[in-house]
Amino acid sequence: MLRQPTHWLNKNPWKPWQQTRGTWTVFHTYTTNNNSSNIATAHNTDFSVTDKETCVGNTIYARDTWTNVTPNVLSKMNRKLHLQPTNPIAIIRQLIESHFNDYKAFHSFHPIVTTEQNFDDLLIPKDHPSRAKSDNYYFNQHTLLRAHTSAHQLQGLVSGEEKFLISGDVYRRDEIDASHYPIFHQIEGFAYYNNDPAALKAQLKQNDLSADNIHLLDDTIVKPSNPIQDCHSAESVQIIAADLKHAINTMIYRLFANEPDLKVRWIDAYFPFTSPSWEVEILYKGQWLEVLGCGVVQQPLMNRAGLDHKIGWAFGMGLERLAMVLFDIPDIRLFWSEDKRFIEQFNPGIIQKFKPFSKYPPCIKDISFWVPREEWHENNFCEVVRGAAGDIVENVQLIDEFVHPKSKRRSLCYRILYRSMDRNVTNDEINEIQDKVRSVVQEEFKVELR
Repeated sequence: MLRQPTHWLNKNPWKPWQQTRGTWTVFHTYTTNNNSSNIATAHNTDFSVTDKETCVGNTIYARDTWTNVTPNVLSKMNRKLHLQPTNPIAIIRQLIESHFNDYKAFHSFHPIVTTEQNFDDLLIPKDHPSRAKSDNYYFNQHTLLRAHTSAHQLQGLVSGEEKFLISGDVYRRDEIDASHYPIFHQIEGFAYYNNDPAALKAQLKQNDLSADNIHLLDDTIVKPSNPIQDCHSAESVQIIAADLKHAINTMIYRLFANEPDLKVRWIDAYFPFTSPSWEVEILYKGQWLEVLGCGVVQQPLMNRAGLDHKIGWAFGMGLERLAMVLFDIPDIRLFWSEDKRFIEQFNPGIIQKFKPFSKYPPCIKDISFWVPREEWHENNFCEVVRGAAGDIVENVQLIDEFVHPKSKRRSLCYRILYRSMDRNVTNDEINEIQDKVRSVVQEEFKVELR
């Protein structure tokens, strides 16, 4: 499901990576080679790019002014961490699916979707900020890498399954730090029933919840700011919302069964495709951390699938966020590691705390420049840095901003923290990468380096 850009839901075309112009530039294999004997892996991808077209597999996508998908992202499309049995992301998916054991699980919907699937089918307005180029990876104006698994809700509904789960990799341009990565993974659940209060009461009977280690806070009520849809009765919504909350709470109780003194709270929320809507948060290291969004599905979505007389609920959650909490993983890049010291720590179906195997020292470099007059999008800057430097970048942070009093020119200074997850890096190596970053940033954004 989709967040508002600054909460739930994770421009110029990308040019510097084009090796040649007017001819095919082919990237057949994404390979990780390292000095460490613990790592030696290759992943087959099949994509190619020219000035006019992007080809993935046997499908060609014409490029236009919206095109901003990058080789760095395309090269990881076949990784599918949610299907690798010993990856913590897949372990969380497996546990959720085992909890919802009478739901049909869809794992393999293709990540390239239309804007209709990603936005229009979910009633997301044409001017909604989540459609921005600075937040998404577009092949062209009509095609992009899905920003959420909700892009496949309609496919799930027309499948004939009344209860289903959808999991997969999703793609959003974002900042660079220990908890953000341009590719992450989601799972969402969907259930619908006959929209008749008597039938709902008979069908949906919840058991009492009991968990000594979990404190549940839920004082949410239906109100004008989080309303019932006009086509739904208050009685039906009350019953189906109770079913939704029971399904979510029991899942959380199961996932966090071994976490001491866990606090969980429900709060009101807004999403274009559910009403009423809620978010669920957990208290983690002294801060409330959002783990999922949910709500009663907007009836027009049900009607599009020919389910006019049904009422449904849905939830969506990020698997990385849960895995980082449950497995105590400090850096999101670790999920992509192919170091055996990481991979061999985990077993399917079991939550176990990550044991750090190294903490290599960082190397910090700054880059400052005068920016052009036009609008500046930090997500685009981070995407260029990651594309030039790869996953050795741990964090990018704006540390200074200055406007010249006379010329009114704006200067930005970013601090880039480089650190490998599996080996020491030398200052000479990082200097070479930093020079590449400076060159690419200058070419892509037409900035004046300082």
